[in-house]
Amino acid sequence: MSFDTLGLAPAILRALAEQGYDAPTPVQQAAIPLVLEGRDLLAGAQTGTGKTAAFTLPLLQRLFVDAAPAGGKRRPRALILTPTRELAAQVHENVRAYAKHLRVFATTIFGGVGMQPQIDALRRGVDILIATPGRLIDHLERRTVDVSGIEILVLDEADRMLDMGFLPQMKRVLNALPRQNRQTLLFSATFAEPIKALAREFMRDPAEVQIAARNSVVATVTHRVHPVDAARKRDLLLELLSQDSRRQTLVFGRTKHGADKLVKFLDQHGLRTAAIHGNKSQNARTRALADFKNGKITVLVATDIAARGIDIDQLPLVINFDLPMVAEDYVHRIGRTGRAGAEGLAVSLVSHDEARLLRDIRRLLKQDIAIENVAGFEPSSPLRLDGNGGGGQPKSNGAPRKPNHARRPHAQTPSGQHPKPHAAANKQRNWRGGGRDARKA
Repeated sequence: MSFDTLGLAPAILRALAEQGYDAPTPVQQAAIPLVLEGRDLLAGAQTGTGKTAAFTLPLLQRLFVDAAPAGGKRRPRALILTPTRELAAQVHENVRAYAKHLRVFATTIFGGVGMQPQIDALRRGVDILIATPGRLIDHLERRTVDVSGIEILVLDEADRMLDMGFLPQMKRVLNALPRQNRQTLLFSATFAEPIKALAREFMRDPAEVQIAARNSVVATVTHRVHPVDAARKRDLLLELLSQDSRRQTLVFGRTKHGADKLVKFLDQHGLRTAAIHGNKSQNARTRALADFKNGKITVLVATDIAARGIDIDQLPLVINFDLPMVAEDYVHRIGRTGRAGAEGLAVSLVSHDEARLLRDIRRLLKQDIAIENVAGFEPSSPLRLDGNGGGGQPKSNGAPRKPNHARRPHAQTPSGQHPKPHAAANKQRNWRGGGRDARKA
């Protein structure tokens, strides 16, 4: 199937072709026709499956191709609500790319930056508003945003918004929007009961699309655990990163202070590194993300919430310096790699006191995870792992596999395409914006 079979306008197809996209992903094939019919939609799709295009493309078709806007001052006709500033900025970038040949104006509003530039943009008039809940509430309270003309609402990563405690703000926003003739699209990695309750309260007979099973991971990601004493983790991380200093790597730490210490340590050893977390200024976070995407830095150290919105098709390696306290966060972390059909590697450095966390992850994934000692970094005592799943005796370490690359918009693609290694840094799109306005991480 190709995009031109989905009923999209030539201007949208042209933008997709210029991005190099010619085949819709499963979630796009399933969702786009339903959205074009005007149905409310409850879509289960993991990050990296192409969900942004799944709602953006039919949104553009319905509002700006099939229906002419009313006269008078331009006001928002579509609202896309996201949990974090990084994701809002990423969605904005995608909207601009897909609407390149349409006369459509979009803007983002999120916390961590001044309100006045956002107020000025809203006064000039916008068609699509991408927002985080907290800052949107601020604008609603100040009456600096007019949401009375919203025709399509998108709740992106609704489960993450609930996890971050945004349910009261989400309901407040929903209650401020017109109910009559509004189309609501809810995208979530999971369909937990709070999600279903939200859908029952604010959606009209939604169609359901389920692409990825709950807590599933793409088959192109290889999982690997390196046991190590806690005191030697930093040295092992340096050893792994030094194997290929040109390879882009996302490193997850558990705390803001720990992330800063890692950056200082890696910088001292000659690696181009930056961190993103809640204590960083908005400008610093924006700059770090942009530098990572265009290859100016090769290692980005992040905390869980601050990493939302990092969207790089060809990111080959994610390293868990610290295991997450909640097993489900492991799935979100490693969802940054193995995208667009490319092979990805998820490496976890696990100390003895993290064995319980590793057991939880294995139970969640219901699959083996290779446990391999790295020569010279063997732990003083073996990990004690019980229950089903992999883990057996540690094996010797092997070199990380190189990624395959493909060309579907932020989603899986048939394998078999093998551009030259390290082409990612030369092919990254420019990126602007980032951050989140929720609790700091």
